[in-house]
Amino acid sequence: MDSTAWFKIFVCYFFYRYFRLVVNLWAFWTFKPIPIPENPTLRPSDVTVILPTLDGEGEELERTIASILQNKPKEIILVTIDENMHKAERTMNKMPASIFKRIRCMSVKHANKRRQMARAIPEVTTEIIVFADDDVTWPVRTLQWMLAPFEDKKYGGVVTCQRLRRAENPTFSQRIYGFLGALYLERRNFDCAATTHMDGGVPCLSGRTCAYRTSILQDVNFTNGFTNEKWWFGQFQLNADDDNFLTRWMVSHQHETYMQYHPECEVLTTLEDNPKFLKQCLRWARSNWRSNITSMFTERDIWRQQPWSAYAVHMTTLMPPAIIGDGLLWLFLWLGTWDWPADQAQIARLAFLAWMTFSKFIKLVTHFIRYPVDVFLWPVSVLFGWFHGLIKVYAALTLSVTTWGSRANADASDSSRMIRQRRAHFQDLVDEKMQEKLLPNDEMRTYDHDTKHFQPPSA
Repeated sequence: MDSTAWFKIFVCYFFYRYFRLVVNLWAFWTFKPIPIPENPTLRPSDVTVILPTLDGEGEELERTIASILQNKPKEIILVTIDENMHKAERTMNKMPASIFKRIRCMSVKHANKRRQMARAIPEVTTEIIVFADDDVTWPVRTLQWMLAPFEDKKYGGVVTCQRLRRAENPTFSQRIYGFLGALYLERRNFDCAATTHMDGGVPCLSGRTCAYRTSILQDVNFTNGFTNEKWWFGQFQLNADDDNFLTRWMVSHQHETYMQYHPECEVLTTLEDNPKFLKQCLRWARSNWRSNITSMFTERDIWRQQPWSAYAVHMTTLMPPAIIGDGLLWLFLWLGTWDWPADQAQIARLAFLAWMTFSKFIKLVTHFIRYPVDVFLWPVSVLFGWFHGLIKVYAALTLSVTTWGSRANADASDSSRMIRQRRAHFQDLVDEKMQEKLLPNDEMRTYDHDTKHFQPPSA
């Protein structure tokens, strides 16, 4: 091909890759949260907070409970595992009687967040359910902001923005991993606010803190779907990725969602500040692969209901890793300008270098405004972005793995998160269709699953 053809390829790929960034920048900076009404019909007393926890005790859990109670929900349902029930009760016994009455403890046999959530959902009597992780800290008006969108009956789920709780006196290694974790949440805030503004799509209603209408979650169809999700053509039962399932359920059942991006509902959370952070990234990457594949090719509701989110979020899953994408763009530009006058070719390449630098910085500007000293660590984020491509590829090759790897005792019951089914669901459907279509109704015979043949009708 001549240089003109290569330059056209460069332009097309450049446009496909960066058009979403330009639009999302506009959407992010023009986004506005739904304000708290003067006379709300929903109040914090209309909320039950479900708090799944593994250990059932600890300073972090106590801090989480204290911040939630400051928001004045009707009650908290603490769900742990049977062997740690006594720890949860011990945690409750430390609290004043007035607080103790607003907390209930429950347990399931094995550690599994879906099962813990499903255990508590039927016990809720309020209009709104909020799920929260056991390592978050809420601002005092978080619930008021989360309830604001629910004044409109079309909304079924609401999520908040998030920020990393900075470590005190971190080592250099902790500082680096903490910086990467903070940027992960910053990018998430950016993407969720932008897509919410564009078409109401939220990439994932993060389980760190999210709210739903109780009537949706207590529906028997939701319960069946949530506790019996099938993955990979029905060959597995998936009991991980709870927040991704909830997000897709909202879309497939036409319940709109919203992200409240405001400092007064900015939830503080923790991430690993050591090499275990890489295992967290791997777990998130696997979840994204599984959920986005399901959204695009199995359920397919996003193409009609949230086309911008489908392009700006879901389709990026199938794109080459950043280091390959960047390399291809440079290759196409080089081949497309090799016979240009030297000064023009240099201007084009410098302009692209400036754009690429801008594109890798602009999403993070809100973090650097808050912590200017972190600007010196910005090159680390670029290098990690390229390295993350390897994590993404490895995640795609190991989608049947559901281990946490970053939390003690969290993987004790890992086998229950991805259960191979005795018989693939899709084969059952094929068998049923064979019986219905290949034989007249008056000559129906039994199809033997073992021999793969129809048996003659019994006399």
